[in-house]
Amino acid sequence: MEDRSGTLPMPDPRIVIALTSPTPKEASDLRARAVRRGFERFAIPGTGGAEESERDVRILPEGIRIPGRAAPIPLVHVDRPEDAGPAAQRLRLGEPVAVRWRHERVIPLENLVAARRAAGTLWAVADRIEDVPSFLGALEHGADAVIVEVDSPDALDRLEAVSDHAAIPLSWTTARVRRVASAGMGDRVIVDTTSILHAEEGLMVGSSAALLVLVLSEAVGSRYTRARPFRVNAGAAHLYTLLANGDTRYLSELEAGDSILIARPQGATRAVRVGRIKIERRPMTLVEVEHGSRTYTAFLQAAETVRLGTTEGPVATTDLAPGALARAVALPPARHLGAAVNETIGER
Repeated sequence: MEDRSGTLPMPDPRIVIALTSPTPKEASDLRARAVRRGFERFAIPGTGGAEESERDVRILPEGIRIPGRAAPIPLVHVDRPEDAGPAAQRLRLGEPVAVRWRHERVIPLENLVAARRAAGTLWAVADRIEDVPSFLGALEHGADAVIVEVDSPDALDRLEAVSDHAAIPLSWTTARVRRVASAGMGDRVIVDTTSILHAEEGLMVGSSAALLVLVLSEAVGSRYTRARPFRVNAGAAHLYTLLANGDTRYLSELEAGDSILIARPQGATRAVRVGRIKIERRPMTLVEVEHGSRTYTAFLQAAETVRLGTTEGPVATTDLAPGALARAVALPPARHLGAAVNETIGER
């Protein structure tokens, strides 16, 4: 399912793809593929021909030429620590500069980010796709633009895999709890993330992608447990949850490094990375909710630290009762490998 431009959020707009395919036809095809994935900025080597869009830049021997700017941004090659001096000086003066490193990259880039003043613009040239996240996130702010070579569809896939997309927005609704019942023992999944979560944040989960309910983080502990603000005790192994790009995935399929969507009621969503998942057999609670003319289910661990987001605030599964209004999100129900598709589907 190659063309998913209608469902994917945009990759970081600071990424500039330098197309290095061996033939013009392959470069054109690769560009079209990248555009469908949401990439918007491209770099073209040399001076010949016209830019294909007003956002294209040119990579010249003397620097980076940007549309609308008379002189190219000088490109500084840093082989030794003293080579970075001219770049840092330009940034301190509020002037633009582009930098390419031969050896150490991350710490020298952080030094330049710290030296940058408000008007200074820092461009970085990444020799490896794997360096892009570090270049974008140095000292939380990163470079203003990162140029990276992409020469094949596989390389584009790798770039997309390491790039953090902005998390999709959600349209919230409520679902009335109809029934709460013991569901015996089951395999429940804990999702530990690499980020600190707030008490009002959590994962959207459900037995059907058509309606997902909010299970909150463990940022609030109990009298018998410490807070674990990086964790969501998310529910049974078969439940769906949302990736940051809007696709669904079963909780049991999550892997370290996956970018998942963390939500808060009526607030902004954000993407965080999975640090690990932990699956253990625990007593489960069946939570059945009504939305519209249908009922939906979620199977959650029966524990005081597992809290459902409701209109009255967090409610532990051990205290949940019929009539509560759960925070929920309604989504297209039909999925193919997690991506929403337009087809008839029946679930119960």
